[in-house]
Amino acid sequence: MTLSNLKKYSWEISDNDEHPAGKAMLYATGLSDKKMKQPFVGIASCGYESNPCNMHLNDFAGLIKQSSQEYDLTGLVFNTIGISDGTSMGTLGMRYSLVSREIIADSIESFILGHSFDACIAVPGCDKNMPGAIMGLLRTNRPAIVLYGGTIASGHYKGEKLNIVSAFEAFGKRVQGTISDEDYDGVIRNACPGKGACGGMYTANTMSSAIEAMGMSLPYSSSYPANSAEKLRECQEVNKYMRILLERDIKPKDIITRKSIENAVRVTIALGGSTNAVLHLLAIAKTAEVDFTLEDFKAINATTPMLGDFKPSGKFMMEDLHEQGGLPAFMKYFLDKGYLHGDCMTVTGKTLAENLENIDAIVPSMVNVIHPVESPLKKTGHLCILKGNLAPEGAVSKITGKEGTSFTGPARVFDSEQEANDAIRDHQVKSGDVIVIRSVGPKGAPGMPEMLKPTSMIIGAGLGSDVALITDGRFSGGTHGFVVGHVTPEAWSGGPIGLLKDGDIITIDADGLNLSVDVSEEEFANRRSTWSPRPIEGLQGTLKKYNKLVATASEGCVTDKF
Repeated sequence: MTLSNLKKYSWEISDNDEHPAGKAMLYATGLSDKKMKQPFVGIASCGYESNPCNMHLNDFAGLIKQSSQEYDLTGLVFNTIGISDGTSMGTLGMRYSLVSREIIADSIESFILGHSFDACIAVPGCDKNMPGAIMGLLRTNRPAIVLYGGTIASGHYKGEKLNIVSAFEAFGKRVQGTISDEDYDGVIRNACPGKGACGGMYTANTMSSAIEAMGMSLPYSSSYPANSAEKLRECQEVNKYMRILLERDIKPKDIITRKSIENAVRVTIALGGSTNAVLHLLAIAKTAEVDFTLEDFKAINATTPMLGDFKPSGKFMMEDLHEQGGLPAFMKYFLDKGYLHGDCMTVTGKTLAENLENIDAIVPSMVNVIHPVESPLKKTGHLCILKGNLAPEGAVSKITGKEGTSFTGPARVFDSEQEANDAIRDHQVKSGDVIVIRSVGPKGAPGMPEMLKPTSMIIGAGLGSDVALITDGRFSGGTHGFVVGHVTPEAWSGGPIGLLKDGDIITIDADGLNLSVDVSEEEFANRRSTWSPRPIEGLQGTLKKYNKLVATASEGCVTDKF
């Protein structure tokens, strides 16, 4: 196939004699005649300098650009944003984290379509980067590949392996007086040793694994460490596959289907992935125009064993899976056990089964990263979709079984994360309490911030088995313990969580998939008659628009529903 046939869109700005200004602008950037005649591939980097997940992505984008010439492609780098969850956690800045997913999607869509590019390689690193990139690529629906920035190495301090959650949990220990100032500082200085996304099965590694299972990244992309030679080789080889996609006109909507989303969900559940995957995969499905709901998550969760013994609730990091064959070795095992659809197309131009055909399946073990299907960590999934009179439209809990499967206790109600953090710090939360953090939903915050700081303080304070927490906000992938998020409807929209009072008896039942409170409908009606939404002061720009446009958590928090 000739190069001109592959320039389905970019010809308009590089070859159209009736558009001389476009050609003049491109010549001004230094493009040669040869590069002008080649397909234009946008390289969307989420790189920036202020966090380890993203600080190396511009370097990767540069490598991808260099290698594009080997395949007669013209790689052109552009940037989109990212918000560091680790940096913003527990601050007002965290309100922008989930919002950044939409900005990333908007910017990729705007740039690729606005500049008439033929294809896109996205280079994401932190949590919201991955789903934001996929959503933008789906909207453009031109040949596309996601190249994940890779996982970070473990930190080490006094013989203990560390990660970013170690720093949060150290604060809980400090509050309890169980860690010295010297060791507290030592944990913080050594938790993150360099480049790469948070190393456990937190949201970044969860979503990179889901995207690889979905077929939108090359095999091993999710498990190659950021500082590995393999990751550099991936940057150099990705254009080989982009050329295949262009020649065969394989687009994201050819790859992201009902079956491939089911593969992504099954892999997420089997690995013990983050609750954020529910939000993001619902949003991806909607953008791909695939009918997929919370009820589908519920059904897949009921029939998928949890096999990955990863942090935060387990022992291992993504680097450990890499050493044992990477995600493809696990997926080969899972495919052989009948849990995956092998006939789904991927960005290699081959099906999932074809990609895995010559890969040795991981050998599972009761003492290793992946447990056998016959002896799982949990017979059914950990991402429980709960409903009840406290969450009529659904809620999401991450219950691995280590914390039990049910909890009943009196509500301790807080109207902000800071209020809850202060109460935990001041020892006002007692064993048996159900902490309620409300007015932090997608509209109410706005932005649905993550609650890693209070959950880490609970774990650090030694209350992980004795206290539950529910919220209309969401949780970091680093969260563990007895927690329920995404409670819908949220408080700001008049949901029952907004009507709770201290002392109301709340029951979380993972076996019965129920989230309820011992309050009658009549009493709820009485409370509702005097209720009004908590005012949000000082909204401007991004958050103001988000408050008006965002859908519910049960709909994936998309902003283009209406």
